[in-house]
Amino acid sequence: MKASGFFNGLRFLLLLFYSAVALLVSVHSQGTRLGFYSTSCPNAESIVRSTVQAHVNSDPSLAAGLLRMHFHDCFVKGCDASVLVAGSGTERTAGANGGLRGFEVIDDAKTQLEAACPGVVSCADVLALAARDSVVLSGGVKWEVPTGRRDGRVSKASDVNNLPTPSDSVDLQKKKFADKGLNTQDLVTLVGGHTIGTTACLFFSDRLYNFNGNGGPDPTINPSFLPQLRALCPQNGDGSNRVALDFGSQNQFDTSYFSNLGKGQGILQSDQVLWSDASTKPFVQRYLGGNIFNVEFGKAMVKMSNIEVKTGKNGEIRKKCSAVN
Repeated sequence: MKASGFFNGLRFLLLLFYSAVALLVSVHSQGTRLGFYSTSCPNAESIVRSTVQAHVNSDPSLAAGLLRMHFHDCFVKGCDASVLVAGSGTERTAGANGGLRGFEVIDDAKTQLEAACPGVVSCADVLALAARDSVVLSGGVKWEVPTGRRDGRVSKASDVNNLPTPSDSVDLQKKKFADKGLNTQDLVTLVGGHTIGTTACLFFSDRLYNFNGNGGPDPTINPSFLPQLRALCPQNGDGSNRVALDFGSQNQFDTSYFSNLGKGQGILQSDQVLWSDASTKPFVQRYLGGNIFNVEFGKAMVKMSNIEVKTGKNGEIRKKCSAVN
């Protein structure tokens, strides 16, 4: 029995080892790697971390803003900081990006990095690191961020046409994620980022009053929860009121978001349907307790942050994140 237990334990350790090797191979094949700035700008990560910490300590809601910004960047032409470029007709001006927040945090970090290591650290890497640091500052578990991305030279609002929306079905969400090389587990895991942050009433108020033209609320909303949402989002309101995506825990990176889905307290339609669909519900249930969500979230973020990255001689290292060189 002892020998059997030993070999079972050995097999488990080998599985973990080969999984780690597979992840590293995948990351290296994308051109990013851990410790990319260890020689060229050894304090790069600590500069970003301290900058994000100062801003989030002042305004905790910025954590969700930075996480969302990284997601929006990666889903449009890859993780190349094109969402940060300011000016007429850029991604930043697209309707889907209208609520993005945290640009000043990235600009602040970049200014400090340029003073310490001019022309070395990309804005795309600053954004990837800031997203990780935001999660950690909100109570999540740290993961290592491979770096070495370069910044894109093109940013067009017209390219922002395939971001997930609050009314997407599970099938449509799965297609949009699959188009970026992400699977169903990645979908549920990354959407779990909604454990921090808020949304405006206009993105879900149709669920409260006239869902799909039925004259009543979305039947998947818990009836006891409905009056609270209607009080926050009056029927004749302008839709600008903000509501926590993880009701009662909007600044804490935890698993209560998934628990809320099981109780019919998901805010967005695209979130709540994850509980009712047979392909996504098992992942939601898996994340209801323990630390597995935190671990899987880090893995999924590494995978997402390597979508269509520019490395080597592709792209550039911007001097200012809001403008191409």
